[in-house]
Amino acid sequence: MNVHMASHSEEHFTSGELVRDIVIGMSDGLTVPFALAAGLTGAISQTHLIVTAGFAEIAAGSIAMGLGGYLAARGDSEHYANELAREEAEIVEKPEAEAQEVREVFEKFGLSAEECTRVVDSLRQRPKDWVAFMMRFELGLEQPDPNRAWKSALTIAGAYIVGGIIPLSAYLVVTDAHRALLISCTVTLIALALFGGIKARVTGVPTLRGAAQTMVIGGLAAAAAFGIARWIS
Repeated sequence: MNVHMASHSEEHFTSGELVRDIVIGMSDGLTVPFALAAGLTGAISQTHLIVTAGFAEIAAGSIAMGLGGYLAARGDSEHYANELAREEAEIVEKPEAEAQEVREVFEKFGLSAEECTRVVDSLRQRPKDWVAFMMRFELGLEQPDPNRAWKSALTIAGAYIVGGIIPLSAYLVVTDAHRALLISCTVTLIALALFGGIKARVTGVPTLRGAAQTMVIGGLAAAAAFGIARWIS
């Protein structure tokens, strides 16, 4: 009897860090300049001032967000390096304690004492693999991309700029500030819904729920800014 084995392939999403950076930058880029433009429209009527303030905010916001992403990624790399050095020292200075930690990891998976001992003995012969095992399974850490900091900074800043231009685009082509606000609201809410839906599909959240949540949050932020500005002015 011939048995035909179909090849099994799994597709997993492996660009979580990139998506996270895009989400961080785009979410704030769509929301903050949108709220700023709405707030300024509630207080003044000169579109050129709104555009100037909006682009100034985009510049400052993208730099601040990018720097935040850079520092966060650098912090992850430094934390990994410190923990790596500590584990390398511990397998030399406290090998029995580290070996027991390996046993405890595998015991959680139901391995017997004899099986755990064989694994430990094997890892003892390969110090680099032992350290890598402890980093991954004891501490839950994986080696970061050495270029992660700059990639994160540029991705977040770029996504912020792209997101920020969307709500300001109406003010670039329409001279009446209140009419521009209506167009900006329509365009930005559509963009928020599309972005929320795409983000939801990538992260496994129901598409409609993700789109609605993102759109509502951005809309509420803009409405609050507009109302406060009108009340103060």
